[in-house]
Amino acid sequence: MPDLVEELAAQTRLPVEDSSRASPSLRITGTGALPSCFQVTDLAAASIAVAGLALAEVAGGDGPITVDRRLASVWFATSLRPVGWRVPAPWDPVAGDYRTRDGWIRLHTNAPHHRAAAERVLGAQGDRAGMAQAVAGWDKAGLEAAILAEGGCAAEMRGLDAWAAHPQGRAVAEEPLVAFTPTSERTASRWHPRPERPLAGLRVLDLTRVLAGPVATRFLAGFGADVLRIDSPDWTEPAIEPEVTLGKTCSRLDLRRVADRATFEALLAGADVLVHGYRPGALDGLGYGPEARRALAPGLIDVSLDAYGWTGPWAGRRGFDSLVQMSCGLAEAGQAWRQAEVPVPLPVQALDHATGYLMAAAVLRLLARRLRDGTGGQARLSLARTAALLIAAGPAEPEPALTPETPEDLAPEVEATSWGPARRLRPPLTVAGTAMRWDRAARRLGDDAPAWAVQPGVGPR
Repeated sequence: MPDLVEELAAQTRLPVEDSSRASPSLRITGTGALPSCFQVTDLAAASIAVAGLALAEVAGGDGPITVDRRLASVWFATSLRPVGWRVPAPWDPVAGDYRTRDGWIRLHTNAPHHRAAAERVLGAQGDRAGMAQAVAGWDKAGLEAAILAEGGCAAEMRGLDAWAAHPQGRAVAEEPLVAFTPTSERTASRWHPRPERPLAGLRVLDLTRVLAGPVATRFLAGFGADVLRIDSPDWTEPAIEPEVTLGKTCSRLDLRRVADRATFEALLAGADVLVHGYRPGALDGLGYGPEARRALAPGLIDVSLDAYGWTGPWAGRRGFDSLVQMSCGLAEAGQAWRQAEVPVPLPVQALDHATGYLMAAAVLRLLARRLRDGTGGQARLSLARTAALLIAAGPAEPEPALTPETPEDLAPEVEATSWGPARRLRPPLTVAGTAMRWDRAARRLGDDAPAWAVQPGVGPR
C-alpha cells in the first residue's frame, strides 16, 4: 500500500512544485479487501489519500490525514442507503456481456441512443435472451466495429498481453497518469481558501457524466466548493444521480441555443475550475475549445478526462469503465483468477472512482499553483491510463474479506434527497482541521436554475 500511495502522489504532482513545506502525515487504517486479483482496495485508499494530500496543500494545513480503507472500498461501490425507497437498477435490461463466435463482447446500452445504435446492428431486442441469440452469430471484433460505426458503445474482451501489444494499449502506456499543461499567463486568483472550510466559495463548473467526473466534483463539494453541474435537456442517469449529485447545484442548458450559450459563457467567465468529460474535440465543435475557454475565463483551471486515452488510434472513442475493463484485459484476468465461464470484472467500478479522486487531486494541485504564482493550467486523465496503473501495481496479496457494514458506518444525519430520505456512509477521509461534509442533499438533474450559489461580491471570493 505505501508504494501505491507514493506512486500516485508522485504522478499527481506538478512538474515544478513547492517542496519547501513538509507534507502532512498520512495514516491508512482498516483491514480486509474487496475480492479481486488486482489491488482494488489499495487503489481506493490510495486515490482518496492523494486527493486528501492535495487538499492539504491548498488549505495550508499540516495536520494528519487518515483514510479508512474499508470505508474507501465501500464508497467505490455506493455511499447511499435509501430509507423507504429504492434507487433504480443501474443497467439497461440488455446491457452486459455476451458470447460471440470467438469470444466475449460487452454492450453498453444504458443511454437510449446507445441502445438504439446496438439494435440498428443486431435488431430490436426485448430481453437478454434475444440479444444473446443475435450476438452469437457475430465474431467479436466485427461486432465491436459495427456498433461503434453506428455511434454505439461496445468492447470485445482482450487479454492483458493482447492489450499491451495493441496500438492503443501502447499509446496509453506512454501517457502520464495526469498530463499537466500549466499556463504562463498570470491572473490573480479571485478566490482564497478558508482554514475551517478550505474550498468554500470556489466555483467549479461541472460538465461531466457517469462516473469519474461526478466523483471528482462530489469530493470538491465535500470541502465547500460551489459545484454547478450542467447537463443537456435530454440527459438522465437515474441510477447514479442520488449517488453523485451530493452537494451540487444541478441545471440544464442546450448549448445549441443562443440564449443558453450566453448563459453558459457567463457561468464559465465566473468559474475558477472547469471539469469536463466530453470526448476530445467535442467542446471544440461547440465553439468552446481551449483557447476560447481561456479567453472567457483567464486563469481557469481546466481538468478533463476521457475513456481510452488522449493519443493513439482510439483517442476520442466512446467508452465507460466496464468497457475499458474488457478492452484492457482486466475482465479476462478476473475470469482466469476465478476460473469462471464468463468475464469477471473488478468488484466495483474502480477505474471511474479512482480516476475521479485523481481528477480532484489534479484540480487541487493546479489550484495551489495558482494561489502561489497566479497561473492556471490544464490536466488530462483517462480511465485506460488508470487501468494501466492498476495492472502495473501487480496482483493483490491474499487478504480477508471486508467486514460487513454496521450502523456505525453511517453518518448520523438523515439526508433529504429529491427522492426521499436517505443515510450516507461516513466519509472515508479525515483531514485535520476540516470536516468532509456536504451543504446540499442529492438532487435530480435539472432541479436548479443555472446560477452560482455564491454570487459575485458575496462570500470569500
